[in-house]
Amino acid sequence: MAFTRAAGKHRRPSVLSRRSANIAGVAALTTTGVIGTLAPQALAAEQDLTAEDTGAIRAVVLEDTVTDNLAEKVEAQAAAQKHAYEKAEAERKAEEARRAEAKRKAEAKIKKEREERERAAREAERKRLNSFRLPVAGSYVSTGYQTGGAMWSSGSHSGVDFHASSGSSVVAVGSGTVVEAGWGGAYGNNIVIRMNDGSYTQYGHLSSIGVSVGQSVTPGEQIGLSGSTGNSSGPHLHFEARTSPDYGSDIDPVAYLRGHGVRV
Repeated sequence: MAFTRAAGKHRRPSVLSRRSANIAGVAALTTTGVIGTLAPQALAAEQDLTAEDTGAIRAVVLEDTVTDNLAEKVEAQAAAQKHAYEKAEAERKAEEARRAEAKRKAEAKIKKEREERERAAREAERKRLNSFRLPVAGSYVSTGYQTGGAMWSSGSHSGVDFHASSGSSVVAVGSGTVVEAGWGGAYGNNIVIRMNDGSYTQYGHLSSIGVSVGQSVTPGEQIGLSGSTGNSSGPHLHFEARTSPDYGSDIDPVAYLRGHGVRV
């Protein structure tokens, strides 16, 4: 019988393997009659393998097996290292993606909150500019609209008087543009403002004026100080609401202020 050697990686056949193959080859030739007389010798040669030859063959087979196992372990270790690297790289990229997404969301939240604050501020400013208030804070009407008497050339009061001691702050009741600022005859030092809604307001008997023609004013902005200039019996603020800047176009100032949300 011929001896077959276990396959090993990257190893050429050993001397013993070649010797066994040669013996097997000689034995095979007997079947073709080429050297039939050698058959007994070949068979004997095969049968006469010494214990030393057998041990050597077993050692070669064992060596090949150990080499194969070692190669497989090295390949397995390399594959495991590659897998670990690829896993770590994937986790790193996933973490970077999570951080980028968290940063994007945080920035979007900050942007949204800033836009909401700006929108709220704009809305608050819009409301403020469209709001109205008393011309003298905390004051009250001391003389009503169209009150009769010899004090007025027309025979009746064309506005209302707000109680105010001399030097009290007088403010614009709403947003508008100053169209008159100076002496107004019987009104003394007076200011006329064209309001943003197209109406006009007048402030008379001032002790001083703090604005000039063409100047824009906002609700609550101080425009002068109360006094008793012109045709006046004592310190107060004369306030009128008009449909035009001219005398005689007056309307009820209390109704005008209440119509714009002011409690009078």
